Amino acid sequence: RIENSTNRQVTFAKRRAGLLKKAREIGVLCDAEVGVVVFSSSGKLCDYCTPKTTLSRILEKYQTNSGKILWDEKHKSLSAEIDRVKKENDNMQIELRHMKGEDLNSLQPKELIAIEEALVNGQTNLRDKMMDHWRMHRRNEKMLEDEHKMLAFRVHQQDVELSGGIRELELGYHNDDRDFATHMPFTFRVQPSHPNLQEDK
Repeated sequence: RIENSTNRQVTFAKRRAGLLKKAREIGVLCDAEVGVVVFSSSGKLCDYCTPKTTLSRILEKYQTNSGKILWDEKHKSLSAEIDRVKKENDNMQIELRHMKGEDLNSLQPKELIAIEEALVNGQTNLRDKMMDHWRMHRRNEKMLEDEHKMLAFRVHQQDVELSGGIRELELGYHNDDRDFATHMPFTFRVQPSHPNLQEDK
């Protein structure tokens, strides 16, 4: 073990590069399936696998040929669930292509009838949904029209009340015009400003 941490890290990087280079060479030159997994002293992962396979396949081969159990029951069940979901997804993709009218030549008449029924049901449901949206739109439009009419009526009512109040003010002003002088809150006194017109003191 190299005690100096800097020298150890440099050596690790060089030897790791050489190891991966040799793994690539043996894979190309000898047509071998190679998988390399390296963890540094800090826990950093570095792996390599020949392009024609995957590391999980190599580990499965190792498990089969060596007889050593690498996966417990939990991992097996998860792997089986993943396979089931993948298969279900593939089937759904095929059904979707059939719904789009693709790859129909391989289907039997019974399967085509089922697809036709599904499309008819989907079209009916779509038409019903569109009608529901149209009815909702009409209801909202009617509510807005009623609200607009109510607001217009209220504005008209306020205009009538306001114009009536202005007419009353105008009539009151003309009727009281004769008594305007008597209702003055104060009186004016005219005082001459010319010196000759001033009163003698």
